[in-house]
Amino acid sequence: MAKRKRINLALQGGGAHGAFTWGALDRILQDDRIEIASISGTSAGALNGAAVKSGMVQGGPEQARKNLDALWHSVAGVKDLRIADWLSTFGPGAVAQSIEYSWPYAWGDFWSRVTSPYAYGPMYQNPLNEIVASFDFDCVCGDEGPAFFVCATRVRNGKLRVFKGEEICKDAIMASACLPTLYQAVEKYDAETGQVEAFWDGGYTGNPALFPMFGDPFPPDIVIININPLERDTLPTTPQQIQNRINEIGFNTSLLRELRAIDFVQRLLDEGKLQAGEMARVNIHMIADDPLMNELSVATKVVPNTYILSQLKKAGFAAADRFLEDHFDAIGREGSVDLRVMFS
Repeated sequence: MAKRKRINLALQGGGAHGAFTWGALDRILQDDRIEIASISGTSAGALNGAAVKSGMVQGGPEQARKNLDALWHSVAGVKDLRIADWLSTFGPGAVAQSIEYSWPYAWGDFWSRVTSPYAYGPMYQNPLNEIVASFDFDCVCGDEGPAFFVCATRVRNGKLRVFKGEEICKDAIMASACLPTLYQAVEKYDAETGQVEAFWDGGYTGNPALFPMFGDPFPPDIVIININPLERDTLPTTPQQIQNRINEIGFNTSLLRELRAIDFVQRLLDEGKLQAGEMARVNIHMIADDPLMNELSVATKVVPNTYILSQLKKAGFAAADRFLEDHFDAIGREGSVDLRVMFS
């Protein structure tokens, strides 16, 4: 058997749209030509990463796939996502609009803008608590399997906090997925500052962070599974469309900033202004489906509709399959994303 190619995985956050990443990971885990060296995840990406990391330690790729299935069936609250197949005649865009313009969603969205999650008092509960608590943290934090990094935002100073190794506990993953309009900040002791800190969703500062995977002992190839579309061709005009695009731009900003820095360093290396070894050369790859994500919205991120989840999983699997078909040979040699075109 040929030597497996090693990759790092960068898993974006985006609520229920993380089911796209579920599908992409399911395809990657079935490819015995690939070895996952490290995972950096934010929000839904952190949940997906924890499922994969623990599964790889427990029983390898097959167990990782089972863990992902269990995670997303828990998110959907059903045992079989096929129960929503009857909605397929309407298509993802129509279903997304029906959610976005429904009275329950509109009322919930309005309520979240005028009411603090702290107003619920003893009635408050974070719906992710039970799901995250089900992870085997001995495996999630262990030295075996891929290295794992979880990104959150420290509220006090607005800085990115990357948790790793034994720092990754239930609260760290809950912090990574803590949208402040919906959930109370997650408070935990922070060894970096020596005090109890409050944390919000990592998407504001690192969605996800790439820098922990630069250089030894990790390979040069980073595969980003992108669930927030970089481009939308149509101008947002309705309140819902405007809010949705603001959300997407905000949650892509930190990633684009890192990609621009990578492009700058690559240019210096190519021009001989930096010597090889002074800075790490990074090969960037991306798995995405912007046409599908353009049909969806912030509503389908917040509401885990079973039909949308099933379509996202299928799309993620297909996108990863296309990536491996088209770009497998590039892994280890060069990136498959032209960063200079991206930023021109």
